[in-house]
Amino acid sequence: MSNEVSIIGAGIAGLTLAINLHSQGIPCAIYETRPEPQNIGGAVMLSPNSLRLFDNMGICDDLKRLGYSFDTLYFRDPAGSLKETYPFGSVEEYGYSGLRVYRFELIDLLLEKVNVNKIPIYFNHKFSHVVFETEDTVTWQLIDGTTTTSSLLIGADGIHSRVRKYMYPDLSPKFTGIAGITAAVPTANLKLPSPDYKMPVTIVSLSHGAFVIAPQKADGSEVLIGKQKRMTELSREIWEKFFADKDASVAFLREGAEVFGDLAISATSDIPHENINVWPFYVIPKLESWSSANRRVLLVGDSAHAVPPSSGQGINQAVEDAVMLSILLGKGRGDKNDLGWWQGFRQDRVEQILLLNARVDRRRLPKILGSEEQGDDEQGFDLDWLYGIDVVAEVEKYVC
Repeated sequence: MSNEVSIIGAGIAGLTLAINLHSQGIPCAIYETRPEPQNIGGAVMLSPNSLRLFDNMGICDDLKRLGYSFDTLYFRDPAGSLKETYPFGSVEEYGYSGLRVYRFELIDLLLEKVNVNKIPIYFNHKFSHVVFETEDTVTWQLIDGTTTTSSLLIGADGIHSRVRKYMYPDLSPKFTGIAGITAAVPTANLKLPSPDYKMPVTIVSLSHGAFVIAPQKADGSEVLIGKQKRMTELSREIWEKFFADKDASVAFLREGAEVFGDLAISATSDIPHENINVWPFYVIPKLESWSSANRRVLLVGDSAHAVPPSSGQGINQAVEDAVMLSILLGKGRGDKNDLGWWQGFRQDRVEQILLLNARVDRRRLPKILGSEEQGDDEQGFDLDWLYGIDVVAEVEKYVC
């Protein structure tokens, strides 16, 4: 019998969890369905709340070397007038600027840490189901029939988590009615209004929604362009056809480009099909518990709470989950009350971010005639509650 913690999923949440458990002296192993490290997805947003934690892990300097640093997202109207700003970081206020880095580059850095620390990681090992759990252990099985017994089984296997099925067999992710369509194009394609035009920028039109442009790569030589659309949920088969129809995605990105001005027209002039991504926004209905009855099975990241990308907080919150849980377990605090405190703290953060997402989405989608969806949009964005928190200190305060 192995007394290690078994982590299902070698994405950002799973790798971060493994590194932090190791730093707490807790043996662990990672099991991943894919036959090799993930090299999927585009660039991701990292804000001060996660960069502070990556700094503790010793990879922040490398992230800064690889990514595009910025402090502010600008909201402008089609005429170019500045309407408001959205802070994404500040060295002066929070110690870190925001950062946009490719997902695979972040995963590579985390994998390097996993390997340096000699944390076992097994690719091409697909989780099947939990066989049984006791008060002290959990026995679980891979698709190939291999059975393992661990002190803890932690599902870091994403929004469609197979681990979550053990606790919530009938639960499915809920579609929000919004999808994002994005592409990556060379910055050289852009016809900027002026040489000092500041990005990332969201150009907002009441009738056509918003057109987003966000630089990526360390030198800003590439930008993500994107729009959001309202749509009904599709079957898996139709979704796959939707993902595969690159011409339709290009047409959507170009639709109404003239409304957003020459910048959008130039940005959509030449869109490589291989750089197009379609992202339906799904959430997980609020779970009663992120741990099983005997607390031998736990959930972190998107398996517990999927956060759509509107505010750029999905990965940041998964990292917070993993670090806080690791410290709690490292202090020997894994009983019902401790895990309840951890879940409550994390759930409160997620719910605040979902409200923030809704405010961003209202700016990025065409307004519905006769609706009152503007709501509190005139308040602006004060995100000190999001970036200024030290989650490590919060756990230390709790255990003391």
